[in-house]
Amino acid sequence: MSRTDTGPAGRPGMRVGVPSRGRLRDDCLVLLDRAGYTTDMLHGSGSIAAVGDLEFIEMRPRDAGAALAAGSLDAAFLATDIVAEHDLEDLPALPLGFSRSELVVASRDDDGRRDAADLQGAVVATHLPALTGRFFRAKGIDVTVVAMGGALEGVCAAGLADAIVDLRETGTSLATNRLRVLEVVRRCEAQFVRRGGTAGLDGLVLRLEAVLTAGGHRYVMLHVPRGRLDELRAVFPGLASPTVLPLAGREDLVAVHFVVAGHELWGRLGDLRALGATGIVALAPQALVP
Repeated sequence: MSRTDTGPAGRPGMRVGVPSRGRLRDDCLVLLDRAGYTTDMLHGSGSIAAVGDLEFIEMRPRDAGAALAAGSLDAAFLATDIVAEHDLEDLPALPLGFSRSELVVASRDDDGRRDAADLQGAVVATHLPALTGRFFRAKGIDVTVVAMGGALEGVCAAGLADAIVDLRETGTSLATNRLRVLEVVRRCEAQFVRRGGTAGLDGLVLRLEAVLTAGGHRYVMLHVPRGRLDELRAVFPGLASPTVLPLAGREDLVAVHFVVAGHELWGRLGDLRALGATGIVALAPQALVP
């Protein structure tokens, strides 16, 4: 592993696992960048970079999950399936809203099976042996769980396993290999998971929350007749105290600035025009702290 920097006085700070590849990595780096953390020093698996009191370590999500469970990491960006695999669901977690998928049980579409119960005595291949074992035990279904890497759809299609437990995003790969879903185990998404008692990560969590909250809102600026301010508040019931500014040389109009959920703005755009609003500008805020 290569270190690009060190923490204060050469001491490592809070250690945070960052995915080393794939779409999850890309989305996490974008999120960190928007939260004000420089990410250009992260250049692939094994790289380590210190930013203030934080030490970001790029690693495979399954390794990060194991390290977090062992106490070697203070936090990590993980998908829900990895969190469950390493029994980390009791740790504080911030849902990130991206890398969404479903963890499913699937088998060949010509095997006559209709649901997970039909897998009694079967061989099930998966990247997640602990989670898969718990799932079938909870249902009272006796299966042999085999941990495998690589593309699991081909393993099942070739007859090396009777079924698989794997992630489904679009379902294209399952269909290509003539597999069908017997049951959805759980819905998954990216999370920022940390161990308890890690107060040193409060600042990072606050910044991540601010970016995530901002993503669903718009900062709106417009001109509206002065006498229709109360009607503007009625258009957006949650709008308590918008910022109202005078316009030079205009007694009839005022400038109004406010923040509103994006879906509310688009749904009420016609109402704003009906109020006589003009010069409507909607910007995506970089951060929003309630």
